Amino acid sequence: MSEHRERFGAQQASQRQLRVGEAVRHALAEVLALGSARDPALEGHIITVAEVRMSPDLRLATVYVMPLGGRDSAQVIAALERNRKSLRTEVAHRVTLKFAPDLRFRLDERFDAAERIEQLLRTPAVARDLEPHASEKEQDT
Repeated sequence: MSEHRERFGAQQASQRQLRVGEAVRHALAEVLALGSARDPALEGHIITVAEVRMSPDLRLATVYVMPLGGRDSAQVIAALERNRKSLRTEVAHRVTLKFAPDLRFRLDERFDAAERIEQLLRTPAVARDLEPHASEKEQDT
């Protein structure tokens, strides 16, 4: 499945998927805040769990994370992948489901996309296009 389709989905998530995804997100955020994953690459990092998308059968959770400031993001994702089994066990203890979902970690790139858009909006060409034209200024007065 392409990253675009995976990220934005060809179909809308059900209420159940959204509810379970939010419960898994809270559980993972709690586990990471408590430092339950004992990995040197994770120590000293504050990790934001931005979103969890559940598969329709609730057996796969795609977790979008971002380390504070975007520091060492590749190492953090690799460390989370190495610790996925223990994190899955911790989530299973906190969220009551028939099956503990398999966790898949991805870097949340929404912050980067928002920054790129902000930079584009600040360019002189865009600022010029956003200013009202002289004829529109005359009509306003």
